[in-house]
Amino acid sequence: MDFHLSLTPQPLPVRIELRDPILLSGSCFTEHMASRLKHFKFPVLENPNGILFNPVSLSQSLIRAVDGHPYRSDELFCEHGLWSSWDFHSRFSDPDPQSALESMNRSVAETHAFLGQAKWAMLTLGSAYVYQLDDRRIVANCHKVPAARFRRRLLSVEETMSALDTLVHRLFRFNPSLRLILTVSPVRHLRDGFVENSRSKAVLIQSVHQMADKFDRIHYFPAYELVIDDLRDYRFYAEDMVHPNYQATGYVWEKFAESSISGASREAMKEIDKIRAAMSHRPLHPASEQHRQFREKHLRMATDLALRMPFLDLREEIGFFSS
Repeated sequence: MDFHLSLTPQPLPVRIELRDPILLSGSCFTEHMASRLKHFKFPVLENPNGILFNPVSLSQSLIRAVDGHPYRSDELFCEHGLWSSWDFHSRFSDPDPQSALESMNRSVAETHAFLGQAKWAMLTLGSAYVYQLDDRRIVANCHKVPAARFRRRLLSVEETMSALDTLVHRLFRFNPSLRLILTVSPVRHLRDGFVENSRSKAVLIQSVHQMADKFDRIHYFPAYELVIDDLRDYRFYAEDMVHPNYQATGYVWEKFAESSISGASREAMKEIDKIRAAMSHRPLHPASEQHRQFREKHLRMATDLALRMPFLDLREEIGFFSS
């Protein structure tokens, strides 16, 4: 008797290679995927504006990066002694307005350059609820500004589609070889309410599927369904019952790797994993002959892999075992 229904994502028609630059942007679930890609040495740019939950802010941030349009000092505001932008996460805020502006504009320039040569962009949508200022501007982050300053509302499918459609056309015109992976975050936004969270996710799911149906270079990855429908158990959530735990994010990563990354790259990833695991080894007798041989063995592994795949940056690993 089966007590669990397993979901097998559709394989991508074109697989991701280890050398492919990948931009990841969106909700906090993006960080889990980016950290694993970085572990395996993929060239990654992660959340250039910080965590962004709604599709309008995500689209606006990447369009501005495509344009390479720097921010001006009059676009910042000061609250609680920090200078911030409505387009950036609070990690870009700074007591010094010039420092805040410089870090934001460095990110815009870096994202512009990265998008120009990226092979993939993975965009993770978290919520269809948005917060608007009096001038109807949708903000990416409220920066702990009093709630009375904002109007909270749910985007329609049409508004979400419009934002994504504009972004996709700009991205594909800027980088004709770019492919997109769209996904919906399995993080449950229960502060919105149980019913409201379901409505929000439904808007996002309907929108991204319509986008994937419209463009052959857009693919949907079912991160949301893997956690909500496949795992389907509170033991796969952290203590807050909102965020998927390490087991759940690991399960989603395994499904992603199987369906989206080429076989040759996955074989190389096994080697990288062994090398990096060896770096975490804490020997009982560091000066022993056995440990010297252990280090030499993994130095040879890292050096050989670097020779076979010169695009991999293994300087840290080779330096570690050489020292």
